[in-house]
Amino acid sequence: MTHLDRFAVLAANGRAARRVLEAAGPDARSAALRAAAAEIRTRAKAILDVNATETEAARARGQTGAFLDRLTLDAERLEGIAAGVEAVAELPDPVGGERRRWTRPTGLEISEVSVPIGLIGVIFESRPNVTADAAALCVRAGNAVILRGGSETTGTSAALVEAMRAGLRAAGLPEDAVQTPPDSDRAWVTAMLSLDEDGCDLVIPRGGKSLVAHVREHARVPVLSHLDGVCHVYVHAGADPDKALRITLDSKMRRTGVCNAAETLLIDADCAPDLLPVIAGALAGTGCALRGDDAARKLVPGMETATDADWDTEYLDAILSVRVVDGMDGALDHIAAHGSGHTDAIITEDDAAAARFLGQVDSSVALHNAATGFSDGAEFGYGGEIGIATGRLHARGPVGAAQLTTGKYIVRGTGQVRGSWPR
Repeated sequence: MTHLDRFAVLAANGRAARRVLEAAGPDARSAALRAAAAEIRTRAKAILDVNATETEAARARGQTGAFLDRLTLDAERLEGIAAGVEAVAELPDPVGGERRRWTRPTGLEISEVSVPIGLIGVIFESRPNVTADAAALCVRAGNAVILRGGSETTGTSAALVEAMRAGLRAAGLPEDAVQTPPDSDRAWVTAMLSLDEDGCDLVIPRGGKSLVAHVREHARVPVLSHLDGVCHVYVHAGADPDKALRITLDSKMRRTGVCNAAETLLIDADCAPDLLPVIAGALAGTGCALRGDDAARKLVPGMETATDADWDTEYLDAILSVRVVDGMDGALDHIAAHGSGHTDAIITEDDAAAARFLGQVDSSVALHNAATGFSDGAEFGYGGEIGIATGRLHARGPVGAAQLTTGKYIVRGTGQVRGSWPR
């Protein structure tokens, strides 16, 4: 059998499982997720052992520290994954919820309700936590999912998938609601993108520009894109110096290898002489390399020179580009030219300036006096996320369970017809 034929079998199994999953109701789906969290904890040693082997293999191949951080699990991170699955189990069930209701002059009562999207394909790079997050959110919303993770963590992802499937079995639900191909062959990606009517109802790519571009170019099914995070922190002239320092440090250095980490610091010319040397010194003290424009380098002479490419780069590492801007217009113009529509923050005590920034910056998440790391499904109360959607259709920002539903209309009548019968 070809990969396309074999994927068609996975898809058929997933579609059949999805119907059962939706009909089972919210309590059964919650029970399955709680059982899956317990399975992750029970299997913790085996999951961590296979992850350690894969991490060491990546290190031997010369992968960067930031890359290794993304794929590495330890006991604390694995417990966080299990707790995240439990959190999703306790979320309000989004399936069947009434979005709106109205009555027409004909007497017809019309309501719009939330229903599962169907079978979702998720293609992601080496972030094992995405395996559990995506599976849990899809199950919560009554969807089946086929997960194709990065080759570097195939074993870790497979172990997490098996824990999720065990949770489904324990709750009496079909385990094929969560599936993954048996290996990391890229042909599985091609098959997922090529099979349309009998395949996935939606494909979600989560990774770098090349992955998303490949999916967009070849997909014959709808795509919900999660692009790179060229995120900005803008220190406005009205910023509180302590907040500016703490928020910038946290946005950049809390975890450098995540998509909501800041990659560019913009700072107003009016406050840069006082604030930038302090912020730059603190960043350098944590091991962050700085690349600045001429104005920034005059204030911090040891800073490297930023190239044109730096403003468009998602470093995913301890590197930050720095530009001194001429007020709000300069900041908004820079973000419009170089941002990826992911996450951008303003630091200011000027409420009018904050309102203007929040209203005009074209990002899926805009923050005022808060670190960019809060652009996150768990921090939004979603329990987790499949990613941050940067497009404009269907969902934008953190994609949780509610964003993995679509709608349908329920029309209730009392015998209404549009013609005269019998004729």
